[in-house]
Amino acid sequence: MAGRQGEPSADPEERARAICLRLLTGTPRTRGQLADALRKREIPDDIAESVLSRLEEVGLIDDAAFADAWVESRHHGRGLARRALARELRHKGVETELIGHAVEQLDQEQEERTARALVERKLRATKGLERDRRLRRLAGMLARKGYPEGLALRVVREALEAEGEDVEEYPLYGAD
Repeated sequence: MAGRQGEPSADPEERARAICLRLLTGTPRTRGQLADALRKREIPDDIAESVLSRLEEVGLIDDAAFADAWVESRHHGRGLARRALARELRHKGVETELIGHAVEQLDQEQEERTARALVERKLRATKGLERDRRLRRLAGMLARKGYPEGLALRVVREALEAEGEDVEEYPLYGAD
């Protein structure tokens, strides 16, 4: 009986290799993602481990390179901060040490520059709103992208001040 298209069902090792190669064809994957896929397809753990180790050996799986590329792409493309990027990489099964190394690519200055650029782009859309609402919207947008509260508030306040908005009376984010 044949498995899914391109997955021979007779030999579990062949089947595991076919599953991994098919998944790696479209986009890079982490070892954790491939291990999950093999588990879902009921490939025995020892066979999965053997196939994944071999794919790592020949360079088809490289979690460090994946993490570095992910950080670069998601930070520049979506403006995500280190905290959000680390969360995404953990979800993809990347080891903590590799995550730490990858997110270290972004220093605090780069993260702040990106936060400022995000606020500048969104600032125009909040014109005409009450000042407290503007602050909450802009700081909330940064918080959802993983920026620390202190940085988010400082960047938003500075942008609003530069625009001529009186921010002395702005409450802290989330305070009532």
